[in-house]
Amino acid sequence: MTDTIISSATREHIIGDDRAFTIIGERINPTGRKILAEEMKNGDFSRVESDALAQVAAGAQMLDVNAGIPLADEPAILAKSIQLVQSITDTPISIDSSIIEALEAGLAVYQGKALVNSVTGEDENLERVLPLVAKYGAAVVAISNDETGISEDPDVRFDVAKKIVNRASDYGIGPEDIVIDPLVMPIGAMRYAGRQVFDILGRIRKELKCNTTCGASNISFGLPERNGINGAFLTMAASAGMTSAITNPCHEEVMRAVMAADVLMGNDADCLAWIRKYRQPAAEGEVGARGRRPTRRRRPS
Repeated sequence: MTDTIISSATREHIIGDDRAFTIIGERINPTGRKILAEEMKNGDFSRVESDALAQVAAGAQMLDVNAGIPLADEPAILAKSIQLVQSITDTPISIDSSIIEALEAGLAVYQGKALVNSVTGEDENLERVLPLVAKYGAAVVAISNDETGISEDPDVRFDVAKKIVNRASDYGIGPEDIVIDPLVMPIGAMRYAGRQVFDILGRIRKELKCNTTCGASNISFGLPERNGINGAFLTMAASAGMTSAITNPCHEEVMRAVMAADVLMGNDADCLAWIRKYRQPAAEGEVGARGRRPTRRRRPS
């Protein structure tokens, strides 16, 4: 069993297949959020702060922080966002950018061991990102696509993941510090998108000894009642071996499904997390271990 350890300055979080499923909050991302993008570009980080606190309150164990705003100073904005988030919560962070300069700016100010999101199987990308990950002692998300794009063949995606793992070892980065994203495609456009991911997860765990993640909401893109699909997908993915996902923890339906999966997978010891979250308080005047007033059984006449 592989443990991927991520930390802030004062708090450690472990991603692993015998542990509770890790929810990485996705909300601090200006992509598709025009108001947030404009605010961050203008130096207003109040929404970043409120999104961080709301996601932690909803149960996120990690937070993804992205500052990908066109025509903006992404390195400076990402660094500022990370510093702000770390000043208000000790929740570990996934530093999310496709720009190498932004990743380095974020890593330079980060306190703890970050998760870098991400590296792909493209040779140029590997040669730029992996040395940075090694330099800062971070962990990294490895995305299973390369110069040829995203394959519909799970075996090809596995081969790309294997390539990244092998190349990472050249920089002293072990499988415990690689979290593989097998790429979740929209089920509305690709009938077997779910099965493709489920098929590859077991191989990643057994053969590559890595933990896994995904952008969970991709699965339901374009469909109604997305949270129902997202929640079902995550329970099935967890049973197939997935250990974390980037998603919105403020969606109660999704979080309930993930917590139920933890119970059924045996990763919620004695069901304590579920009980703490969902047990109804005893009504006033009720007593007893199960919240009911004990009754005396009648003696047969």
